[in-house]
Amino acid sequence: MTDRPYVFSELTNSVCSTCLGKAEAKIIFQDSAVYMIKNCLEHGREKVLISTDIEYYKSARNFLKPGQMPLRFNTKTEHGCPYDCGLCPDHEQHSCLTLVEITERCNLECPICYADSSPKRGAHRSLAEIEYMLDELVKNEGEPDVVQLSGGEPTIHPEFWQVMDLCKSKPIKHLMINTNGVRIAKDKEFARKLADYMPCFEVYLQFDSLQNAPLVQLRGEELAHIRSKALEHLNEFGISTTLVVTLSKGLNDGEIGEIIEFALQQPCVRGITFQPIQSAGRLENFDPAEDRLTLSEVRQMILKQSDLFKEEDIIPVPCHPDCIAMAYALKIDGKAVPLSGLIGRDVLLNEGRNTIQYENDPAVKAKLFNLFSLNQSPGTTSHAVGDLLCCLPRLEHPSELSYKNIFRVLIMEFLDRYNFDVRSIKRSCVHIVHTDGRVIPFDTYNMFYRTGMDVAALSAKGR
Repeated sequence: MTDRPYVFSELTNSVCSTCLGKAEAKIIFQDSAVYMIKNCLEHGREKVLISTDIEYYKSARNFLKPGQMPLRFNTKTEHGCPYDCGLCPDHEQHSCLTLVEITERCNLECPICYADSSPKRGAHRSLAEIEYMLDELVKNEGEPDVVQLSGGEPTIHPEFWQVMDLCKSKPIKHLMINTNGVRIAKDKEFARKLADYMPCFEVYLQFDSLQNAPLVQLRGEELAHIRSKALEHLNEFGISTTLVVTLSKGLNDGEIGEIIEFALQQPCVRGITFQPIQSAGRLENFDPAEDRLTLSEVRQMILKQSDLFKEEDIIPVPCHPDCIAMAYALKIDGKAVPLSGLIGRDVLLNEGRNTIQYENDPAVKAKLFNLFSLNQSPGTTSHAVGDLLCCLPRLEHPSELSYKNIFRVLIMEFLDRYNFDVRSIKRSCVHIVHTDGRVIPFDTYNMFYRTGMDVAALSAKGR
């Protein structure tokens, strides 16, 4: 008998990248990588790279924790995932981070925009529409952990400050604006006024490269000076900031280490989110075999390009371990000490020995898992870290720590029509509020619901 050239790991469901109908899929291990092989009855077989690290892929299964349900569900389960968004009762996780798009318009026309925004397209949402979307989210979550105002470009909304005041009137634990930084760079008074919304407010700043050439390809313009000026203002006014790096294979993925070191020197920066490019919106000519960067590949690049973290430091996030990995560090005066390495992967997995025998202390165990979950509000993370450090006597630290001492590196991989996995999407905790009040996983929203596809018709395919 002849062996198959791969090891069959598990069975799941996906969608055909051509027709978006249901397709049975299997996960296999082959040539030190993880692939998905799926079969559409109409369009045939596809093979998609899922991970470049089999052991890390396996280890993510050990970071699963029970999902937390929202206070209510928005839709019924009728057609099966992903055609009932959402959230339907079959979804496993509440909204750890929720986007609210307040405008379809933008002051840039990025070639990779998933929302297909531009200065010529779309309209601004009214205050009444925005309040309705926020109120529907509050009905789901009670006190939403993290709400991110997005678009388009939210800072160009003509009633931006009224929108900000509206958000602050709601029981939102932590508010973010997802911005390209153009207005923050060009309007110092605008940046100064943002500081009035501190604390529990953060800028999610688009920051793809330190060089102009990659920015032209990704964003359509030379924006290095804009990013620099925006950070100058954010540092001046002490506004908590996360740098968001959209990674394109072979274009800016060689800058990962430089960006980490650069971020550590910025007093306002609390961390970096690396997002491998997603096949959505305006992006064309995307080859899933040649152009895809996986979460595990980005993780390997961080380890190779930066001395800050070791293998055990960058671990899966328990609320959605397939698609999110995170490392925390303590940042003081431009230098950082990894926290996740001090805790240790074995400790988090309740195996082996460490200086903290937390398996005998449920309270410490709960704090550790809160620290590494997205549903831990950034506004309260400092308390969790402060308590945790009391259990780590070998780490010297100031007597008082705050959110400004946190430095986190997050890898967030979104699912698209190629790597879509029903098993994984059910655990998605990054959601978006539809204008009709539904709360929908960000991945499926871009695939089906942004353009108003007939999902009922799609659900019948592949049966």
